[in-house]
Amino acid sequence: MKIRVVQIWGFLMTVLGWIFVACTMAMEGWKITSIGGMGGSSILKVAWYWSSLWRSCYTDSTAVSNCYDYPVLWSVEGHIQIVRGLLMSALSLGMLGFVLSLLGMECTFVGGKDRSKHKKIYVGGCFHVISGVLSTCGYAVYAQYVSVEYFNPDFNGLKYDLGTPMFLGWVGSAFHMAGGFFYLWSVCTPLYGGEVKVMPVKALPDVEQNKSITALSSVSEITSKTKLSSVSELSSRSERSDLSDISSRSGRTAKSGRSSKTGRTSRSTESARSAPGSGSRSESVVSSMSGTSAVSGSRSSGSSGTVSSLSGSSRSGAKPFLKNSYI
Repeated sequence: MKIRVVQIWGFLMTVLGWIFVACTMAMEGWKITSIGGMGGSSILKVAWYWSSLWRSCYTDSTAVSNCYDYPVLWSVEGHIQIVRGLLMSALSLGMLGFVLSLLGMECTFVGGKDRSKHKKIYVGGCFHVISGVLSTCGYAVYAQYVSVEYFNPDFNGLKYDLGTPMFLGWVGSAFHMAGGFFYLWSVCTPLYGGEVKVMPVKALPDVEQNKSITALSSVSEITSKTKLSSVSELSSRSERSDLSDISSRSGRTAKSGRSSKTGRTSRSTESARSAPGSGSRSESVVSSMSGTSAVSGSRSSGSSGTVSSLSGSSRSGAKPFLKNSYI
């Protein structure tokens, strides 16, 4: 059985046993006897003698009771004082056991953590068991005193029988002890042996939480996409700027090469014109320059067309110069 069910059964049984014991202390007729009326005689009156822990009474056939209350504690017989003390101690320990067991039960929300609650209900169960033992001993002392007088052949006084409160008290003591044992049984495994297996219960999904999670995931996806697009755009822009820089640099180099080569050809033509007698030398110079320009044009990968055009222009400019020089 579950711990909670065992503790509830223990609580019900201890409450019932404590009530029975408390009721017996206030009940009359712990011991009872009757005299007269024997043999069908109508002359003799029937009378009943009975007593409890607090007084002794006599009731005649007219239902008139005459009671004698015990005046003080010291005037009461010894066995009655013992029974009173045992029953009062049992009720006091039972009340203390109720407080501890209520604090330590699993179905209550007071008493601290599980370990401290188990200790409280363990101590409360011990108190209930001790209370049941004390009340049983009290009833046993009273019953032993009555039975000794009853079975003694030399006793000349009234012989009493056991009354109803005695049997009710024994039943209450048994309930009290049984409830205490139920308390001890419920916590002996968690305290002294084994481990309590806790079955994990899967929580139900929260709709609002799922909505918030999906919204966050969509937002994060959108932000990641925007970041990727911005990065790709920046990379494409940087590549375009690099290509434009390279093209502009190549154009500048081509223009500078053209200007330098045109300057050299103009200088060579001027020198050829200034020296009319050296026609063959100028022709050889022009041819060597055209050869060097062709070699440099083949080395430059981006400006081969421009170099060839320059060499062609230099040749076309050299031919009329040669004709004029022979003239």
